[in-house]
Amino acid sequence: MTARRHPDRDLTEDVLVALRRIIRATDLRSRELARQTGLTTAQLIVLRAIFQLGEVNTRAISAQVSLSPATVTTIMDRLSVRGFIERYRSTTDRRVVYTRLTHKGLRALSAAPMPLQEAFGARFRALPGTEQHALVRTLEQIARMMDAGDLDWEPLLTAGDHADPAAELNSPQPE
Repeated sequence: MTARRHPDRDLTEDVLVALRRIIRATDLRSRELARQTGLTTAQLIVLRAIFQLGEVNTRAISAQVSLSPATVTTIMDRLSVRGFIERYRSTTDRRVVYTRLTHKGLRALSAAPMPLQEAFGARFRALPGTEQHALVRTLEQIARMMDAGDLDWEPLLTAGDHADPAAELNSPQPE
């Protein structure tokens, strides 16, 4: 329940408390994800992108998840070492390297809990369009006020994330 506020009261502290609550919820969910799966949120996002896109190059993954190619490459290096993905060179152009999920990657993805963003996305999409746009404008303004405009960010997962990777476990995958 929201407390009644005096109309002349400085609301700066209220905004900062709300931001801390958002950060805390995200942090708790990330820790739970790591505890359950051994994956970071960024690793899960990259695995989901590879699942959605199929056999794909780093540039396409980078565009899908809105992270720099260098960041995606670092994440994929870790996923590759752990056996969740495999990389291979194109047979037609040896300069191009493709990535695909391994069977272990599919199992990890299907066992991972749905991201926190799923419930948020459903609630956000249920808002009238004018409220959605107002929220986006407000959050972008807050990001600018916090000098966060140019930071590399982890995206929210899109509505296309509802595909079930568990269904893919029955199809042949490289080990």
